[in-house]
This record gives sequence, C-alpha cells and structure tokens, in this order.
Amino acid sequence: MDTSSRRTFLAVCLGGLGSIATAAVAWPLFRYLSPRSGSGTSGKVVIPDAEVREGEAKFFEYAGSSAVLIRKRGGELIALSAVCTHLGCIVQWEKDKQDFLCPCHGGHYSADGAVTAGPPPKPLIKLPFTVFGGNITVG
Repeated sequence: MDTSSRRTFLAVCLGGLGSIATAAVAWPLFRYLSPRSGSGTSGKVVIPDAEVREGEAKFFEYAGSSAVLIRKRGGELIALSAVCTHLGCIVQWEKDKQDFLCPCHGGHYSADGAVTAGPPPKPLIKLPFTVFGGNITVG
C-alpha cells in the first residue's frame, strides 16, 4: 500500500469520526433548545384548590409541557404556560417579587404573564381553567 492511499484512508476515517462526534454533540443541544412537542391542548389537570395558597405558584404538566397556576395576593387565580416565549426555557416563580424569571436570558414576566423585561417577544400563554367543588380544573 502506498503512502497516498494510507493518507486517504486515514482522512476518511478521521472525517467519519469527526462527523459522528459532531452529531453526538449537536443532537442533544438541538433537543434542549427546541420546544417539546405536546399532544395538543387535550386533557385536563385537576388540582385541589387548597394546594395553591395566596402569593404562591403550583407548577404541573399540562398537554406535554410545563404549566403553572398562581394565586395572586388578593386571591385571583391565573393559569399560564411555564414555557418562556423567547427560547422555551421553564420560568421560575419569584415569590418575594410576585413575578416570573426566565433563568436562561433574564426575561421577566408579571404574575399575569405579561413581559416586563428582557428578550421574550410575547407574554406567557394563558390557559383556560374552572373552579368547582374545591378543585381547579385546567383545560
């Protein structure tokens, strides 16, 4: 075997290994950044009314994605998607400030889901809910 065919063989092997390594890194990164595909808005989630105290938030899974139920100070209930509208990160409830913070890029949302600071382009999505018989039904 001459030197040029060895070099060609090694170049093909290294190129293949490089492609495999790139795919091994890119796929998890792509899955992390892309929003989860949900099963639509079908299905209902029932949460006991007593589990959501005034000024606090209750996170749960709804339609294949994260959602949150907030009882604002004063007692008003709000159900929202917990997925940031910027890059799909899950927002965190800041009880002391009574607002949401996106840990990825510092976006802030009010308790109603409105954007108050940072890069999010749209407010958090509001979810329909009903309160009946001591239960909160989302969906």
